[in-house]
Amino acid sequence: MTVTNASQGNDSRTFDRLLARYERIVEIGQQLNSMLDHVSLLRRIIAAATELTETESASILLIDPVTGELRFELVGTLNSSDVESIVVPMEGSIAGWVVSHGEPRVIEDVRQDSNFYSNVDDQLKFHTRNLLAVPMRAHNRVIGALEAVNKRTGERFNDDDVKTLSMLATQAAIAIENARLFQQSDFMAEVVHELRSPLAALRTSMSLLLRPELPADKKSTTILTMQGEIERLIQMTSDFLDLARLESGRVRLNIQRFDLDVLLNECIDIVRQQAADKTIEIQAQIEPFLVEGDRGKIKQVILNLLTNAIKYNREGGSIQVATYLSIRHDEPFAELSVADTGYGISKESQKKLFQKFYRVEETADVAQGTGLGLAIAKHIIEAHKGMITLESEVGSGSNFFVTLPLSS
Repeated sequence: MTVTNASQGNDSRTFDRLLARYERIVEIGQQLNSMLDHVSLLRRIIAAATELTETESASILLIDPVTGELRFELVGTLNSSDVESIVVPMEGSIAGWVVSHGEPRVIEDVRQDSNFYSNVDDQLKFHTRNLLAVPMRAHNRVIGALEAVNKRTGERFNDDDVKTLSMLATQAAIAIENARLFQQSDFMAEVVHELRSPLAALRTSMSLLLRPELPADKKSTTILTMQGEIERLIQMTSDFLDLARLESGRVRLNIQRFDLDVLLNECIDIVRQQAADKTIEIQAQIEPFLVEGDRGKIKQVILNLLTNAIKYNREGGSIQVATYLSIRHDEPFAELSVADTGYGISKESQKKLFQKFYRVEETADVAQGTGLGLAIAKHIIEAHKGMITLESEVGSGSNFFVTLPLSS
């Protein structure tokens, strides 16, 4: 009789524990469905996976919709930029097997499993002992895998862990797909709105050209207007694609060591004639720094800052470009500043300046643009674990600061 009571007590505690876990899954699922920011959503999924399975870490791998490759999106508390370049083979990896077969796998000792892809541990400086991997399925389609890594209690993964993580993976997959759809639809609405202006200008110009009574000089002016609007559309579509890739996390950074001073001088040479056309002098105090990053992307940021400093500067003004050592959180960084003697930006506008499609109202008629350049620059610099900031006063010009990690 005593044994029976003890058994019933254990069963009751087990049932209560499972009920609490499932109630927690429902609660987490509601949170996930209300999150539309991609990175925040991934971090919440990771936190939920480690909590529910009582593991040291977790990871999310998703199938790249363009290439079909299986890539890490997030591992534990690491930044997405630390793992996004890691491609996991479909054959010869546990996650690849899970995605291909659509079934969960429990590996009690990864050293004994021939499918364990040890390159990931080597790159991340991590030691995997055991793991549970389940498919992430949305709308009858496997989009990736969710892994729980290293049981904290020293126990084995059990059937409840498999069921729990599988339920979470399904809810997470649907939330990820919903976030993607929302970002696409929201972005498309903004794109359509921005395209209407140049398209309307082209339609008006075309109507003028079709008038037989239009003088020859007016025809030439109208054609030049159309050329300008077409160039504007081409630039807009390029910016749209850049931002869409950056926001979706699909941009793969080509990290390499390069000399920041060489790149800066290269960029200054590119814009020098544009500055001379407005009699703007570019002055440089550039210290040599060896940095790590995607040289092409960093060049894109620098050129954006320099061309903005020219466009929104006064005739006969100047631009100061400088580099120096900066310490942030006890870590050394190379810091770049681009200062101009232009119109300056109000405190209110500074709060919105890095938002996509935002243009400062006071200087909107000074130069044309998509309002995406600084939003793109911010995404690129933050992907490099750097920062881009601004100091400005109306009438006294602006100074943009960019920090980049030094080469190790």
